[in-house]
Amino acid sequence: MVSLPNIAKPHVGADFLPINGTDYVELYVGNALQSAHYFQNAFGFQPLAMAGLETGLSDRESYVVVQDKIRLVFTSPLHGGTPIGAHIDRHGDGVKAIALWVDDAAKAYRDTIHRGARSFMEPLREEDSDGVTVRSGICTYGDTVHIFVERSQYNGAFLPGFVAWTPSHIPTVTGLRYIDHMVGNVGWNEMNKWVKFYQEVMGFTMLVSFDDKDISTDYSALMSKVMSNGNGRIKFPINEPAEGKKKSQVEEYLDFYDGPGVQHIAVATDHIVETVRDLRDRGVEFLQVPPSYYDDLVERVGHIDEEMASLRELGILVDRDDEGYLLQIFTKPIMPRPTLFFEIIQRKGARSFGKGNFKALFEAIEREQMLRGTL
Repeated sequence: MVSLPNIAKPHVGADFLPINGTDYVELYVGNALQSAHYFQNAFGFQPLAMAGLETGLSDRESYVVVQDKIRLVFTSPLHGGTPIGAHIDRHGDGVKAIALWVDDAAKAYRDTIHRGARSFMEPLREEDSDGVTVRSGICTYGDTVHIFVERSQYNGAFLPGFVAWTPSHIPTVTGLRYIDHMVGNVGWNEMNKWVKFYQEVMGFTMLVSFDDKDISTDYSALMSKVMSNGNGRIKFPINEPAEGKKKSQVEEYLDFYDGPGVQHIAVATDHIVETVRDLRDRGVEFLQVPPSYYDDLVERVGHIDEEMASLRELGILVDRDDEGYLLQIFTKPIMPRPTLFFEIIQRKGARSFGKGNFKALFEAIEREQMLRGTL
């Protein structure tokens, strides 16, 4: 049975920057409407709001989809020569903004700037007939930013300037509930810099760390540290490459994304077997581990409630820590470049991140790298 190192519990009393949860994740993409359509049909997201020429915007359009507590925003430029287009030219489709729901966006901005953050957006009050929001923003690794969102006085579909989006085609949901964590890849020798940023600028604590002995195969390795805010609702693992015989998945990401950025978004479900089967039937492709992974699974993780045949059929991984177990599976990259992917996770007590699955997972990633000719 695999046991992880002790995981630090968040220091709620010392939390100078209260965060209620993830408000939304915004991705800059080449075609916002097609991306929103894909996430509706493949992942079961529901149409929520849109903004563009019809709402008075002249430089971009955005479509917002939602599933339970997860909101994704897809934004595309309407002209050449824009910052959004430059972001897409450099990075391909990917995450630009991780928006955090706070009670006071102006205070969050002032406090983090005072602690050393670089400004992305000064506090901005936005208003329409549905109420008022305040947003502000700071820069983090690469071209990624954090937006602080204050929305207690707003009752509209999404944000001022957006209108409800009500297409006739609305696929059913797949059981995705909330964002469990989001992983950032940073460059060589940069992990500690960004760990320090989250500790000193945002008041996060380090839950657990993994070195290249924990996360390695015969060919490649990486290191990771998991940062969490005071109440534990926001968790950001940070990866950096480590020396190996061949190019690691983090190096491949950095090459194709042209710098640091969000590697994957982990979304939680309460019924992973049903969710993954539904996603698979809708065309979502997952990384697969060898069938031998399941031969000694019970000996490694102990009793689990799920049927082994279903886990084996779908390729779902299992790991246990001192507080319970988790089930997880990872999609193949969902963008043209081998960069962003999604993790589907169900926690049954476990607070860890699947250390016991690292070797099998990374070998599966390496098999995909071989097919791409990038290992």
